[in-house]
Amino acid sequence: MRIVAALGGNALLQRGEHPDAAVQLRHVHQAARSLAELVDAGHEVVITHGNGPQIGLLAVESETDPGLTAPYPLDVLGAQTQGMIGTLLARELMNRLPGREVAALVTHTEVDPRDPAFTHPTKFIGGQLGVQQARTLERERGWTTAQDGAHRRRVVPSPEPRAVLEVPVVRRLLAGGTVVICGGGGGVPVARDRDTGRFRGVEAVVDKDLTAALLAEHLDADALVILTDVTHVFTRYGTAHPGPLVTTTPERLRALDLPEGSMRPKAEAAAAFVERTGGLAAIGPLDNALGTVLGTTGTTVRAAPGGGEKGPGALPAGRPADDGAARHPAV
Repeated sequence: MRIVAALGGNALLQRGEHPDAAVQLRHVHQAARSLAELVDAGHEVVITHGNGPQIGLLAVESETDPGLTAPYPLDVLGAQTQGMIGTLLARELMNRLPGREVAALVTHTEVDPRDPAFTHPTKFIGGQLGVQQARTLERERGWTTAQDGAHRRRVVPSPEPRAVLEVPVVRRLLAGGTVVICGGGGGVPVARDRDTGRFRGVEAVVDKDLTAALLAEHLDADALVILTDVTHVFTRYGTAHPGPLVTTTPERLRALDLPEGSMRPKAEAAAAFVERTGGLAAIGPLDNALGTVLGTTGTTVRAAPGGGEKGPGALPAGRPADDGAARHPAV
């Protein structure tokens, strides 16, 4: 199968962890082992990754650098995170897959400059902030912050991805047997001038899961696998009896009450890919990519019988859909 595997930025730097390189290297080491199992099983693999914690860290550094007259824009910082995370993943995969070519590609994602997301920021970036700290940053730097669990975090615009510009390049790399890392952080956001056709960077962070779904569709992938820091999407989350969601359909997944900026984009990406292609989508743990594809862990999303463009999309035998009394899934 051709698989697009999307790694969450929080899976590489988890909540509350110190953002040192050594911490992220440890998580990348674990992710590379999991991803290498997909390649060793004979699958074509394209890897995307989030960058929320990482781009937030770079944004703070840029804002406070006394040598700069103005901070670097988010599109440039996004490209920096693609290079940083891409090289860590590439090196680990080269070590685990001797003889296989691995390429990390800086990727651009076209967005609509009139997207309403530019006036309603929802994408969390950076670390946790106290209430007073958040208020100070809002006042002094013009940031927008929002509640994320018990703390506040910066939020930035996250427009809908319209096209991944390097898809033809990725196709050529896959044809040569290369394991490709691309679309990091949702891709560098760019907008096309309607008069000149020229591209310019925009101040945003595209959701990597939505970009991964678009990339998977345009690459004719068989599966979209979203790997994160939880084992499943959970129903009845926050109660005494949370339940792991094992299998479901796009319609049922969308009916869950999911938090914006975390599990909601993952669910939307999985649902959209299945609806548009009839392929398989799954959300599962970072340390077991192969198990998530095989359905031994994670939440599997398939079209209802008769749905999808590639086939009937029936649920796997022996794994009936179990939506439970959905309230708040894990993030």
